[in-house]
Amino acid sequence: MKKRTPAYIGMFLALALVCSYAESLIPIHFGIPGVKLGLTNIVVILMIYDTGVREALTVSVLRIVLAGFLFGSMSGILYSLAGGLLSFFFMAALKRTKKFKLIAVSAVGGVTHNLGQLVIAAAVVENLNMFYYFPVLLCAGLTTGIVIGIIAREILFRLPKQEL
Repeated sequence: MKKRTPAYIGMFLALALVCSYAESLIPIHFGIPGVKLGLTNIVVILMIYDTGVREALTVSVLRIVLAGFLFGSMSGILYSLAGGLLSFFFMAALKRTKKFKLIAVSAVGGVTHNLGQLVIAAAVVENLNMFYYFPVLLCAGLTTGIVIGIIAREILFRLPKQEL
């Protein structure tokens, strides 16, 4: 049985917020507007694989809203929710099939996160030409998704197995 207590979930939320804040401080700019490492996705993937999908969704949404209020803006919350929810549902669905390894699930999460944000951006500016930017975001999402997947896999491998 997996730990699903409010304190356990709260710990993951706090970790996700710390990752969000740390990522906002990292002076890494890829030269591509809107591209970030996605450190908080490590927490979401760990929760999907170790705690449960419902709990991971709760932490993901709460983290997006809280981080938006603490470190971002209302428009940032809109973009993050679009990308975060789309990537979350794709990652949860792929994990459920049991046909994909964690790194592939994370890579799809990176790509679909960028796609969700691009859809919102195109709707906000009312210009479908925004989708010409997708190949760049596809490469960035794959790269960061693979890196995040490798990190999450290594953490998951090293976590003690819980027996309750």
